[in-house]
Amino acid sequence: MSSDLKAMIEAAWDDRDAITHQTRGAVREAVLETIEQLDAVTLRVAERNADGDWVTHQWAKQAILLFFRLTPNSLVDAPAPGPYWDKVPSKFTGWDAARFEAAGFRAVPGCVVRKGAFIAKGAVLTPSFVNIGAYVDEGTMVDTWATVGSCAQIGKN
Repeated sequence: MSSDLKAMIEAAWDDRDAITHQTRGAVREAVLETIEQLDAVTLRVAERNADGDWVTHQWAKQAILLFFRLTPNSLVDAPAPGPYWDKVPSKFTGWDAARFEAAGFRAVPGCVVRKGAFIAKGAVLTPSFVNIGAYVDEGTMVDTWATVGSCAQIGKN
């Protein structure tokens, strides 16, 4: 996590009323970088520190909320029951078999995972919904019709 990225998001949050779909430049880039880091799990919204206590990175949550201000609804290409009209693309947009194999989790038809959510290797997603900012750890099954809320943190196994 870059302190510059955090500072940029916090400053943008303080001025969030000025942020619109038309906002370009450093703020947009910082928000998109934060979403990419959440997606790749180089950043988590919440995590345990060395003492075993949970720490929430409020600025990462703010970046998610800013993402909604920056992003208009658009057509999200998705298999049935898609397409969708939403602000957040599917995590799987543009994925091929090699990308799924590298990710190492199982995505059963009917699961919906938004960009910015992290799914660890060995997880199984049955028909369910995983929202932006969520973290699903190794060996976890998100069972039928479960909803993993925005920024939720699901542990191992």
